[in-house]
Amino acid sequence: MNTSFLLRRLGYGLLLMLGVVVLNFLLIRLAPGDPALVIAGEMGGATQEMLDSIREEYGLNKPLAVQLLLYIGNVLQGDLGESFFFNQPVSSLIAQRVLPTILLVITAQVLSIVIGVVLGVLAARKPNGVMSAFVSVFATIGYAVPVFWTGIMLVILFASIFPIFPVEGMQSVKLRDASGLVKALDILHHLVLPAFTLAVIYLAQYARLSRASMLEVLGSDYIRTARAKGASPRSVLFKHALRNAALPILTVAGLQFGNLISGALLVETVFNWPGMGRLAFESILRRDYPTIMGVLFFASGMVVVANILTDMSYRLADPRLRGKG
Repeated sequence: MNTSFLLRRLGYGLLLMLGVVVLNFLLIRLAPGDPALVIAGEMGGATQEMLDSIREEYGLNKPLAVQLLLYIGNVLQGDLGESFFFNQPVSSLIAQRVLPTILLVITAQVLSIVIGVVLGVLAARKPNGVMSAFVSVFATIGYAVPVFWTGIMLVILFASIFPIFPVEGMQSVKLRDASGLVKALDILHHLVLPAFTLAVIYLAQYARLSRASMLEVLGSDYIRTARAKGASPRSVLFKHALRNAALPILTVAGLQFGNLISGALLVETVFNWPGMGRLAFESILRRDYPTIMGVLFFASGMVVVANILTDMSYRLADPRLRGKG
């Protein structure tokens, strides 16, 4: 792996994160609403003296440019501020919620890629067959249906009609103090519906993309050469064709990671999943600026890291890119 390539990607990522911090700060502070009123309302009163005291305590009475510079300086020191509503450091709140979100997003990503690629490969084997038509129809429907609608339908189906999976939370109350395999199985049981809901729309995209990519690769000259040399159909399909057809899928997977994180907000709200998306939703309702900006900053960092890993994976998968700047 080229070290200069990795350093350049890290440099671009840091510049991007700085831009994200500035843009998020300005957009959130320019949005309508006064967090001092929300905080005072939670305290049971909203006199002018109390509002002035709250604004001074949280630095809301300072000019916007001063607030921005102070915030950037704190972020560079690893300080994301303190939550207006939860009265805790934002970094601590994110640390409590980040693992559930990562578990949900990664599970959905793996499900969508594996199932989507399998469907696409099966469809590409017989382009005019029933499976190919099914994948095309499924991809169209899956891409068109909103993720929150899918979640609500699954809640109705598996809570009212077939009560098979839990539809709320990450753990059962009675197993909250359990450990080891029992706790892991309980979390996986709760994870099924949220992960599948988040994966459906991207599963459809990967199925359609892998089908198109496999059809293009299967028509290449080197595939005909492999068949002429007597390679088995399984070897041609998985050893020669799939590896090259997977390159576009790898690229799209990295680009879609950010969409998965944003989609997790809706899924976590529907299923009351205790992740960063739920935290962001609660913070938006309460005008909790530091928490909102902290969640957006951390989510942006996850996307940047995912894109860097995608670039590295792409260079490892494609020998033509190794050693190139």
